[in-house]
Amino acid sequence: MKKRSVRIYYVSFLLVILGFVLFIFLKTFNDNLLYYRSPTQLINGNFPENYIFRIGGMVEEGSLVRVKGTKKVRFFVTDFDNKMLIKYDGILPDLFREGQGVVIRGHVEKDYFVAEEVLAKHDETYMPPEVQESLGISENSKNKTTESIQQ
Repeated sequence: MKKRSVRIYYVSFLLVILGFVLFIFLKTFNDNLLYYRSPTQLINGNFPENYIFRIGGMVEEGSLVRVKGTKKVRFFVTDFDNKMLIKYDGILPDLFREGQGVVIRGHVEKDYFVAEEVLAKHDETYMPPEVQESLGISENSKNKTTESIQQ
């Protein structure tokens, strides 16, 4: 074989290996992404069971129910258009309250959402960007709301 032919085979082999590695990387990366959904998207969409993703919104006032003697809680998360029942078996974050923004990781079962992890906001002015966008809250209206809380 000529040197040129050997070089072409060598470069072709490296390109095939590089393409395979890139394909594996992108497939693994895509499988590990956690997509964010609002309650309205959840109600309108069709999600397979045990498909893990995040849902966010505001905890509906008066919806928090604790099961006596256990760590189980139920509450509704709303985006002010629709609401979704959330069931969680665990300890809620200290900053978790009704009327506050949350992001929850878990999956859909039947007509409710089973939470694996509940994330609450970390101060009175913070709202996850995805939640703020899905709720249609502008920066000015968010600031007005938080001013009343701080006073």
